[in-house]
Amino acid sequence: MPSQDTFGKVRLKEKVESRVRGDLYARFGGECLETYHYQRWQGAGCLAYGQIASAKIPLSRLISPQLYWVMSGSDFTLDINNPKEPKVLCVGNNPDRISIYGAALGLYNSRIVKLINKKKQLKSCVIIDELPTIFFKGLDNLIATARSNKVAVVLGFQDFSQLKRDYGDKEAAVIMSTVGNVFSGQVVGETAKTLSERFGKILQKRESMSINRNDTSTSINTQLDSLIPASKISTLSQGMFVGAVADNFGETIEQKIFHAQIVVDNEAVQKETAAYQPIPEISSFLDENGNDTMEQQIQANYRQIKQDIVELVENELLRIENDPELKYLLGES
Repeated sequence: MPSQDTFGKVRLKEKVESRVRGDLYARFGGECLETYHYQRWQGAGCLAYGQIASAKIPLSRLISPQLYWVMSGSDFTLDINNPKEPKVLCVGNNPDRISIYGAALGLYNSRIVKLINKKKQLKSCVIIDELPTIFFKGLDNLIATARSNKVAVVLGFQDFSQLKRDYGDKEAAVIMSTVGNVFSGQVVGETAKTLSERFGKILQKRESMSINRNDTSTSINTQLDSLIPASKISTLSQGMFVGAVADNFGETIEQKIFHAQIVVDNEAVQKETAAYQPIPEISSFLDENGNDTMEQQIQANYRQIKQDIVELVENELLRIENDPELKYLLGES
């Protein structure tokens, strides 16, 4: 935002009044912004505090004792395909707090991508369901390069429009173009058209017959038509899928594009479900008397982290104050 007078006024369009920081008072009066404070915080300086205040709103949502507990532990490392310590990591988002936990999950995901996409690691798979609910930084690069490092990426989402909305047109286009295998059920609109174009066209023979009083004529011609039209994709029944698969050297697949029904063996699924083992208890919050102390431990961890941060800031300020070369950063002569 250009400044008309750095020490006094900054041009703005809207007319708003806001208390930015303590006794720093800003009046947004249509054309100009005037600030009233001692000289150190005059003019455009108050805008920085306005921006900081705006950033605090979404960041404050992350202040959750439960989130502090999860993110402050060191139970395991995120190199899940490490040959010495292989792991199965499963994380889930809360539908009621997608925007809050999405930031934390995005942080974990971006770190995992860097750690697993390396040579001399075990074969691994990254499965992401409902992709638009979290932001996965570097996902397009992972899809493009991970195959050579024996990392498979499986993405699940409802529609391409969701991907464009949450990842942007450019990154969504890269993701859609880079994936080699596509499985799709019923979709409509632009997604159906995009899939139809991806599956390509086929040369089809058409025969027409015309009859009049004197004779009958037959004409045969060929025409390129969509292999799987968008209209057919938009009317698929449950269990019907269309898709395309990619093959490897020495493992050639003759029919790469399919339109078929996937038959589910319900009896086999029920047997597999019945044989599931319960998830082992990783952390116990029971004391020696059998009382549940989960809430107390989480709150204690939350308070300890806040206290550690306060001490860290105080020690750093003290170090800067005692350093003649850095003392000027505190604004003291």
